[in-house]
Amino acid sequence: MPSDHQVILVTGAAGQIGTDLVASLRTIHGNDRVIAGCRKTQPDASIAETGPVEYLDAIKRDQVEAVVAKYGVTTIYNLASILSGEAEQNPDLAWKINLGSHKTILDVAVAGKLSQVFWPSSIAVFGGNTPQDNTPQRTILEPESMYGVTKVAGENLSHYYFDKFNLDVRSLRYPGLITVKKFSGGGTSDYTVEMLLSALAGKPYKCFVRPDTVMPLMAMEDAVDATIAVMQAPAARISIRTSYNLAALSFTAAALEAEIKKHVPDFSCTYEPDFRQTIADSWPNSIDDSAAREDWNWRERISLDRLVADILQTGRAP
Repeated sequence: MPSDHQVILVTGAAGQIGTDLVASLRTIHGNDRVIAGCRKTQPDASIAETGPVEYLDAIKRDQVEAVVAKYGVTTIYNLASILSGEAEQNPDLAWKINLGSHKTILDVAVAGKLSQVFWPSSIAVFGGNTPQDNTPQRTILEPESMYGVTKVAGENLSHYYFDKFNLDVRSLRYPGLITVKKFSGGGTSDYTVEMLLSALAGKPYKCFVRPDTVMPLMAMEDAVDATIAVMQAPAARISIRTSYNLAALSFTAAALEAEIKKHVPDFSCTYEPDFRQTIADSWPNSIDDSAAREDWNWRERISLDRLVADILQTGRAP
């Protein structure tokens, strides 16, 4: 259970994960105990109007330390990141943001004796030499994208800080995340969100991966639940200090199109793969997340049919 004295900073709070995560954390801990940290982008009104917002660059230690000192922060969720598609277009920026912010936060946490740090990894750590079906927790990590390279390096950095400084840093290898509440783009799995948004708008969609492309995916609500669950688990239950495999759904682009057509029969989707197809092909088809299920009782709740139905019938994620 969360500590009554916990004060949380979420960096990257205006992004897809951050928007939902801040809202959930404020429900648990109280609005004034969860600080939304943003670099430039103003968060949604649901975040900006319900609790503190601070503008900071997560790479710059002095800015992070100032916010930590101002509020007495005990825990940081560092979501500052350049996603997979954008990282291929700007690899230098991806390296700078993804790893620079991670090391800054870890250093601040050690110096300030913070209780916990969360950092998101990804299935992008895997590559073509990784077993593609039921990908194991411990396996070959030879990513074929800059995003994946930064995530492998970040996982090893997390493990180093745990071993060297006994810092309680925890992480999840997120699959592709699906939500229409907040869409920033730049990810390889974003075809799912774009397809759903097109269907909601009554527009045709040109998909940037093949119809037979399959990858692990997850509703954002499940991802947020998993993030909070791994952070609330007793330290003695955490056996993975790189990053936990996490899984919920695996389906093809064509399967998503078919599910959408159950609700929007005249929806039109064509397929014109671009550079993101190569990234998608290097990712697994399915993930073995038994360590997360055994260590802290991870269980997904949202199926593909429920996800699509809720979005298309209500215009929002479940």
